[in-house]
Amino acid sequence: MRISFCCADAKPEPWLDGLRAALPQADISLWASGSAPADYAVVWAPPQQFFDEQAQLKAAFNIGAGVDALLKLRLPPTTRLVRLEDAGMSVQMAEYVCHALIRHFREFDAYEADTREAQWSFRKPRLRADWPVGIMGLGVLGERVARAVAGFEFPVLGWSRRQHAIEGVRCFAGAQLDDFLAASKVLVCLLPLTPDTRDILNRRNLSKLQPGGYVINVARGAHLVDEDLLALLASGHLAGATLDVFRSEPLPAEHAFWRHPNITITPHTSARTLRDETIAQIAGKIMALEQDKPIAGIVDLQRGY
Repeated sequence: MRISFCCADAKPEPWLDGLRAALPQADISLWASGSAPADYAVVWAPPQQFFDEQAQLKAAFNIGAGVDALLKLRLPPTTRLVRLEDAGMSVQMAEYVCHALIRHFREFDAYEADTREAQWSFRKPRLRADWPVGIMGLGVLGERVARAVAGFEFPVLGWSRRQHAIEGVRCFAGAQLDDFLAASKVLVCLLPLTPDTRDILNRRNLSKLQPGGYVINVARGAHLVDEDLLALLASGHLAGATLDVFRSEPLPAEHAFWRHPNITITPHTSARTLRDETIAQIAGKIMALEQDKPIAGIVDLQRGY
């Protein structure tokens, strides 16, 4: 069994060492043009040349949850694309979203500004019942975030392409998007990026949030129409946003988001890939495929996730 590793922006040695320890029976090597044909691949942002030369692959494992970049490439017709499931990311995402939500709800950002000016101030407590939180996307990460938010006793709503049933979460699906948005004051985007979800955080949809709404985007920058967010902040319909992902990364220094007082920015760090957990998951799935057993996480290329 031969496995090829091709990952941009990742030091290969720790990955290769970990994969070799997890799969000692496999021949695992770093891909270079002209490399021998492999049975499986572990990839992140590979060039088109990789798939052109490795057309015989049984499966390619992406070391991340989002596969939108890979779907822009021409994939071999018989190669299954497998996305990462959780692998330590869901708890990170839940931490991030709850932090952003509570920071805004409790007005800790305003307290921080006051303390910088040596001002001792108080604000009237808000009621959680007045701050329903809508989660867009109810996959592994979205469901974990929804449950975490519910643990703080906020009303929680969820919307996804197909119907879900999650205890403590009011679930909407498909054509119920407008009803979901109108019932939400805080909107959390955890959707996969597909042609159907690109630009979904636009003026029309964000205008349906309850007045004084707040946006948290931890999915992909292309979900958000930047100019529409800025316009709704200027109008006062939205109170602010926490953004971890952007259309262009790193976010250009001249972008208006950097200087907006009501936008909090982090550098695409809401949930980072954890190498050991990722290797264990990929190794387990490769062994299952070798034994003709089913695995989870195979991407539906038509749906895009």
